[in-house]
Amino acid sequence: MSDATIIFFLSLCIFLLICVVVYQQFVFHTGIQAKLQKISRKLKEISDTDSDERIMVFTENKELMELAAQINRLLENHLKTKADYRRSEIASKKMLSNISHDIKTPMTVILGYLEIMRINGTGTDEMLRKTEQKAKKVMELINHFFTLAKLESGDMALELSRIDVCEVCRESILDFYEILTNNEFQVDIDMPENPIYVQGNAEALQRILFNLISNVIRYGADGKYLGLCLRTDEKAVYIDVNDKGKGVDKFFAERVFDRLFTMEDSRNRNIQGNGLGLAIAKSLALQLGGNITLVSTPYVKTTFTVKLKKISF
Repeated sequence: MSDATIIFFLSLCIFLLICVVVYQQFVFHTGIQAKLQKISRKLKEISDTDSDERIMVFTENKELMELAAQINRLLENHLKTKADYRRSEIASKKMLSNISHDIKTPMTVILGYLEIMRINGTGTDEMLRKTEQKAKKVMELINHFFTLAKLESGDMALELSRIDVCEVCRESILDFYEILTNNEFQVDIDMPENPIYVQGNAEALQRILFNLISNVIRYGADGKYLGLCLRTDEKAVYIDVNDKGKGVDKFFAERVFDRLFTMEDSRNRNIQGNGLGLAIAKSLALQLGGNITLVSTPYVKTTFTVKLKKISF
């Protein structure tokens, strides 16, 4: 075989190999393009119909599989955001409905007493006392509502500083001493004698403890017990507010911090709760860089725990 024949044969083989490679690349890219077009059409369909579907891609191409996985993650996040928005919208409507009810009821009583005074030309001390009492409840609800609204909108900036959490806890318990004594509560306080410092705001922490202790008196009175325990680890300080009352069912444990959530007592006038106290306490704790959690076993122990950042100096 001559050299020219060998060169021709080799050239032909190379040419055929190149053709095969080009064809394979053409088929590969055509397949990729078809799958990308299919993904695009499916995304448009999901967007247009607002459906909960996911992208399904049957391929051995790792890049396409990864692309589909990331798209599905975005779709899942979109669905979660949509669900959160719907829940927030429903909660806002319920909040406005409940606030309307809670304001309307005492205002009706106030207007009734004022009408009687106007007709009779005078008012008894008892009528004046009840009118003042109802007016104060309306103002308390309005103040709570606007406090929560400012917290959630970010309009209430808290100045953080180094505070002695033990001192704030002692002052908060003393503020309730007369009420706890009159209601025959057993009070159990467990905290170090030496100061423990946290990054916080004294007024905000007092408000948190006021709401938590008020919650014990209002909803945990059956147990006739209030416990306040302060414990620490290397990074955080924990304030446990305990009671032995009826507690909170596990089903409601996360919802107790929702705005205006008061379970079956939400319309009980003897309890006088408005469902904003725990929501305000939670928002304040988050603003302080901490949190509030709940663990409850009804009639055994219910514990609200405030977690704050510890300062070691």
